[in-house]
Amino acid sequence: MVYHRLFLFFIAIFSGFTFSSLRAESWVLPPADIDIFGQIRTTQAGRADTLLDIARLHDIGQTEIMLANPSVDRWMPDDGSQVILPSRYIFPQAARKGLVLNLAEMRLYYFPEPKKGEKPVVMTFPMGIGRMDWDTPLGISKIIEKRKDPTWIPPESIKKHRIANGEPPLPDVVPPGPDNPLGRHAMRLSIGKGTYLIHGTIKPFGVGMRVSSGCIRLYPEDIENLFDKVPIGTQVNIVNQPIKLGWLLNQLYIELHPPLEEDEAKYTDYKQTVIGAINDFLADKRSQANISVDFEINHQALEQAIKEKNGMPVLISRIQAQTS
Repeated sequence: MVYHRLFLFFIAIFSGFTFSSLRAESWVLPPADIDIFGQIRTTQAGRADTLLDIARLHDIGQTEIMLANPSVDRWMPDDGSQVILPSRYIFPQAARKGLVLNLAEMRLYYFPEPKKGEKPVVMTFPMGIGRMDWDTPLGISKIIEKRKDPTWIPPESIKKHRIANGEPPLPDVVPPGPDNPLGRHAMRLSIGKGTYLIHGTIKPFGVGMRVSSGCIRLYPEDIENLFDKVPIGTQVNIVNQPIKLGWLLNQLYIELHPPLEEDEAKYTDYKQTVIGAINDFLADKRSQANISVDFEINHQALEQAIKEKNGMPVLISRIQAQTS
């Protein structure tokens, strides 16, 4: 038994392939003039892996990992094939405070209040969001309630929708347990008269997809990690930003995600929309930082980023910045 435990201990340390060693990663929060954190990594698919297994192991959503690996089979990747882990991020354009949820990238950012003597950090987790016609609402709200092992009372709208689709009717009350779709942890938002939750799930492969009736779904291990860290009253800012731009060491990066289906009409001329976003971003940075920018765009890199929309930051310029 002792040797078995030692073996497992060394496997956990050296292989890196355990939920506890790979999940709940915190990053030191960079200064306000740096908009990027994290690191792109790679791993190899094993013989029995699916792309979704790898995604969950590395705290990545289903859509994220598929966009980053378009040539890798979702269900049967070749044994030993290289899998890109898209774990580098540009901050959404929002105050780095509380919880920031970006629907377009299906990712949650948490900025906990640092304790005395500690450096501020950022944590980020993939999330599932409301499917089309069951939108997750935008705007600023706050956490008003937290429950462990919650009871679920299905809303009438969901009950009627299931019946209309020929699905089995839902009970009036779903008690805590393995069949409760909220999982073991739920945090209630003030938005929508308290009808929206950030919660776990009994269907983890849906994390990183549009699968819910408007609530935010997290991997069970992620909501468990967040639950004790997020106090009641924490601000929650829900945004929808498929185009993100970031500043790093006088260089401009762009991170593009496919727009949500209901927003596609706004992006009929996607390239022009992106260029407009770049111009707005630079104008905003100039006014904030009082800097003069010699800007030269790498059109080839930008065209490739627009074509792929793979959710990973791409360097699109070299910028020489001088204080005016």
